[in-house]
Amino acid sequence: MELLCIQSQEHPELPLAELRAVMECENIDAEIDSITEGLVVLKDISQDNFMNYYRILTRRLGYTHEVHEHILRTDVENLEKDVSTIDWSGLIDENFAVRVKRIRSQVDTVAYERKLGTLILENSQDIHVNLSKPNTLVRVVAHGDDLYVGIERIRLDKKHFEDSKPHKRPFFYPGSMNPKLARCMVNLSRIREGELLLDPFCGTGGILIEAGLIGCRLVGSDIYWKMQNGTAINLDHYGITDYRTFHLDVRELKMYEKVASVVTDPPYGISTSTGDVDGEEIFKEFFHAIYDNMKDDAYLCMASPHYVDLKPMVDEVGFVIVEEYRIKMHRSLTRIISVIRKKL
Repeated sequence: MELLCIQSQEHPELPLAELRAVMECENIDAEIDSITEGLVVLKDISQDNFMNYYRILTRRLGYTHEVHEHILRTDVENLEKDVSTIDWSGLIDENFAVRVKRIRSQVDTVAYERKLGTLILENSQDIHVNLSKPNTLVRVVAHGDDLYVGIERIRLDKKHFEDSKPHKRPFFYPGSMNPKLARCMVNLSRIREGELLLDPFCGTGGILIEAGLIGCRLVGSDIYWKMQNGTAINLDHYGITDYRTFHLDVRELKMYEKVASVVTDPPYGISTSTGDVDGEEIFKEFFHAIYDNMKDDAYLCMASPHYVDLKPMVDEVGFVIVEEYRIKMHRSLTRIISVIRKKL
């Protein structure tokens, strides 16, 4: 069995990297067929694991917009012949709608929605079209002349990432990370449900919100008491209860339990969260403080500005950088997302 993943094209690498990380930590056994940027098919999934994998991916992923059961790969020339081989009555719950999405394709979306809808009706019984509130969505992705046809079994909650933007939370402070990137960073840290995640520069709690929503236990700290309190307000707002927050300098951090991952966006620029430390020193202090609070197999995922060279700092402490991704913020700043772990 196969899953069809329609991914964000906001970044050329992060959506696929996030998918690979989730598959790794959740032990999802499937072959990744990356068709093009924004379109991935997961192949060779056993029937026994199929729905479990489907639930995990739709619950966790941030930079993937849709996940569908992939039932047919065809092209514009062979569409009619291939559609006739499918048992649509066994796939569709009474009524359906067809929606076509183009990725580097010139096909007429409206024409192909009508064409495929007609072909499905001609090759099935006791089902009908419902364009407003269909029980079954038939999703078609057109890439060039190729057509990938899927059935939506579980809807991915895209609305959450709009409704949880920083300015819509009860406690807001400028400069907070957007929820999609926060979710992606949590996933890049390979954390699993029930494991302990730490953000030692928690700010308004954006990273902790995303980790809490996928079932992680949480610890957040910040040197500013208003950030600690604001984080707690925001976590409560989203119904997250398994957390602890502290008003604490990261250099004083002594965890009661070693963490399975650290995900954070340390402050940089004029204002810092260590008060008396400026510039690159905040990162050096952070790496030394965090090392002994992490399990040996824990990952650290963090953001940093492009002008800070993390490599000599992590080498000195005993970490190694395993992945790096660049996000252009504006002309003078590129944000680096680094995935780091202890040297084996």
